[in-house]
Amino acid sequence: MTTAPLTQAQAAVLTRRVTSLSVATAVVLVAAKTAAWLASGSVALLASLADSGLDLLASLITLYAVRYAVEPPDAEHRFGHGKAEAFASLMQAGLVFASAALIGREAIAGILDPRPLGAGGWAIAVMGLSVVLTVGLISVQSWVLRRTRSIAVTGDRAHYAADLASNLAAMAGIAGATLLGLHWLDAAAGLLVAVWLLWGAIGVFREAGNQLMDHELPEADRARIIALMTQDPRIQDVHQLRTRASGPYIHIQMHADLDPDSSLAAAHEAVVAAEKRVLAAFPAADIIIHPDPHGRAEPHGGAFGEAEHAAR
Repeated sequence: MTTAPLTQAQAAVLTRRVTSLSVATAVVLVAAKTAAWLASGSVALLASLADSGLDLLASLITLYAVRYAVEPPDAEHRFGHGKAEAFASLMQAGLVFASAALIGREAIAGILDPRPLGAGGWAIAVMGLSVVLTVGLISVQSWVLRRTRSIAVTGDRAHYAADLASNLAAMAGIAGATLLGLHWLDAAAGLLVAVWLLWGAIGVFREAGNQLMDHELPEADRARIIALMTQDPRIQDVHQLRTRASGPYIHIQMHADLDPDSSLAAAHEAVVAAEKRVLAAFPAADIIIHPDPHGRAEPHGGAFGEAEHAAR
């Protein structure tokens, strides 16, 4: 069964709720991990605490970004504020890089000079709680992302997915150091967490960069747009299709070929009907359609003219 696309207002409500849940989860994890780290002195737990602390900061940034991104266009921002989400994701990735560097340094020192842990059982219990809460949050974020296009929530989920792996690694390291007496395992787990964080940050950087550089929508979305446009036989072809994402919104521009002998009113009617079909599939889209008389239109010039950019 196909789920109907959400309206902009519905998508905004979902993203606000999931980012609020992200902040609440981070607060609980930071408090629990701080207490456990003070009791145990675990490097792996310190790594996980630092990660959760930065996640709290990143989630607060995301909470603000998703609210600002849905603000309507104004005189200074005619295309809206959607890219605030991409900027938030870049900040998140930068924080993760900084966290990974600090954690890596502590982990290497711990491997070279391993020390026994205190309150290992308490530390393991806290990491178990962290795993349960993180799994729950990721599940909710994944459900929201199936219904919205929020790049900020995508970045936040990437953080918590990395957290899940790092929490499992940290729990294994703490358990090995506590139950088996292999104290170096704690620091080794911390180093593994640092590497995993770096890898996750690279993915977030790439996704945010794609939005900031106006990367085209996926080919499946472009093909769907063309198919919706040409459902009406009055629109004979589509060219100069340009798309980009901007936070919760997408922008679509194209030229549509119509019967050169049709009246202006008839051409306008066909274009408006096509726009409504596309909006039904992409409710958060801003659409500009330029009608061309099929076979009689001269190539458009300018920096993005058809002679230089012949792609459909």
